[in-house]
Amino acid sequence: MKISKDMVVSLSYRLVVNGREIEKVEAAEPLTFIFGSGMLLPKFEANVLDKEVGDDFDFELEAADAYGEVNPQMIVDLPLKMFEMDGKIDYEVIKVGNILPMQDREGHRMNGIIKEIKALENKLTMDFNHPLSGEKLHFTGKVENVRPATEKELSDGLYGEKIPHDCSDENCSSCGGGCGHCH
Repeated sequence: MKISKDMVVSLSYRLVVNGREIEKVEAAEPLTFIFGSGMLLPKFEANVLDKEVGDDFDFELEAADAYGEVNPQMIVDLPLKMFEMDGKIDYEVIKVGNILPMQDREGHRMNGIIKEIKALENKLTMDFNHPLSGEKLHFTGKVENVRPATEKELSDGLYGEKIPHDCSDENCSSCGGGCGHCH
């Protein structure tokens, strides 16, 4: 059975960036997804299209086809005061290299990595680009399983990610409430 739209696909793979292994997914716990559902990078899916169980793959994605180039507008200085708790900065949390969950003015969640602390200016520099922005991704792997998705999987998602829920609940585990994206 070949990989095509609406098939449940399981892959083992290795992701290498700049000669360094970033991620390894073993056959015992493969990446499993519904092909064509928009959950993976389009060029990733294009490179495994029509492959069958047991087929190997080996391809690279340029930054533009993966997570894009680094966007300088996504690197911003923020007031250090924003990160005070009880009038103090916790420098175990606020340190270069740490990733902090944040929200923009519209309430969208995003992660930012602390790039620099400018104590004299009372600012810190955060980068909200995807961690793999600007990078060429090299994938090698194997197709472990391919099967048709069930109607339930197509309507609800493989992991229930498409099940409609009431976003009026501020404790909603999917969006925190009021995201406006839910049905």
